[in-house]
Order: sequence, then structure tokens, then C-alpha cells
Amino acid sequence: MVTLALLGVAVLAVTAWRLTRHPRADRDWLPDQRLAPTVTFAGDTVRIVDVRDADPRTRAPRWHAMTVDLARLDSVWLVVAPFSTKWRGPAHTFVSFGFSDGTYLAVSVEARREVGEEYGVVAGALDRFEVLYVVGTEHDLIGRRVFDDEGPVYLYPIRAERAALRTLLTEMLTRADRLRTHPEFYNTFTNNCTSNLVAHVNRVVTRKVPGGLVTLLPGYADAVADRLGLLAADGTLDEMRRRFEIGARARAALDAPDFSRRIREAAP
Repeated sequence: MVTLALLGVAVLAVTAWRLTRHPRADRDWLPDQRLAPTVTFAGDTVRIVDVRDADPRTRAPRWHAMTVDLARLDSVWLVVAPFSTKWRGPAHTFVSFGFSDGTYLAVSVEARREVGEEYGVVAGALDRFEVLYVVGTEHDLIGRRVFDDEGPVYLYPIRAERAALRTLLTEMLTRADRLRTHPEFYNTFTNNCTSNLVAHVNRVVTRKVPGGLVTLLPGYADAVADRLGLLAADGTLDEMRRRFEIGARARAALDAPDFSRRIREAAP
């Protein structure tokens, strides 16, 4: 009984503490998370201000405005970056959209941290961070994960109709812009990189991506995508993992102006 009482007090204390906290957009953010994208739609034209192109090695941020044509959107790619070579479960996942003119635009859902904060699983479950949709270049978002060299980095082509691609990108950019003025707390289990991505994808696919394992262990997102027929490639999962692991060629291309083309040299 004493144990149950102590547990109840602890739960009440945590709940009371969380009720006193509110998400904000005006904290002292890390330099490369200081700006959130502003997105404006005008027919097929999308204007994005504060697209990030940070240095993959130093994280020194650079920001620029970018205009994309939705009529030229022709591909989407899934990035899976496990945090370890020993166990692929914990990972970061995000997507990159390709256009017929050779442009790529990556969108990554992340825990927005203040200066001096370190990410942690427990902290991420206790309203310590806000949610940020980073809209940036592949050189930044893929390059930094390759440079950190924590584990393999995979870049998979995804099978999707053009209408679905357009809806997916439009919804992700709309949410990115809304979070700038309506912040939300990040949550390790319910409002993380993969749970947001799954929610967007499930609005445009027939066979829904299940929650649970893929949300808690996103390193297996490629296995789920393969099982649902979403990977636009043939072969076994092991063969595709070997084929679309881009670490070596991405590291070799970190200083190349055609980074996005070179990391796809072995892809269809």
C-alpha cells in the first residue's frame, strides 16, 4: 500500500508540473534551430523562407529563401539513420522531396532545444522540448548524420503517385508553418519524428502504416515500408539495405556542389 501511495504521489506531482508548462516559440534556441520556416502557397508555387543549409561538420547555420513548383514534384525519399551500428532500433527518420529540375527539399521533424540542452529520452517525454519541422537541404540534413557517423544512413526511393506526393509535401509544409505560431511540445513516444511522419503518410496511402513498433523503434521503418510495398525497388530487404546505404559516398561528397546527385549514383 505504501508503494502504491508513493507511486500515486509521484504521478500527481509530474502531472501538476506538466500542467504549469506551456510550449513557446521564443526560447533561446540552439543556433541551427533558431528559425522556423515560413511557408506561403500560391497555386503550384510555394515560397519557403528560412530554408536551412547548415554546415554538416560545424552546424553553423545558413538560411535562405526558396521557391518550388509543385507541378515539378516527382519523387519522395525516405531517410533512415540508426543511432548505432549494433542495434538499428533507435533512429532518426525523415523525408526528402525531389523535383524534375534536380532540386531536393528535405523535411525533418525534430526536438527543438535551447542553448545548453541535451536531448534525452526521458526529457523528451516530460515536455522539455518543442517540435520543429526543419525544412532544409540534403547537404545539411543528410550530411550531418553521415558526418556524425553514429550508424548507417539509408536513402530509399518511395513509390507514390504525383497527387499523393503533392498532398504529402503540402501538408508537411503547412504543419511546419503552423508550428511557428502555434508551438507544441515534443514527446519521445507520441509526438516525435516518426509519429508525425506516419501521420502524414497515412493520409495519402491505402495500406496504413501501423503505429507502435515503427514509432518507438524507427530504425525498422524501412522494413515496414517494404512490407507495405512502399519501397520503389526490387529485391529482399537485406539487398535493398546494402544498395541504399549511402554513408561512404555521402562522406566523399560532403564538399561537392552536386551532393544530392552523387549520393544517388547507385540508386535507380
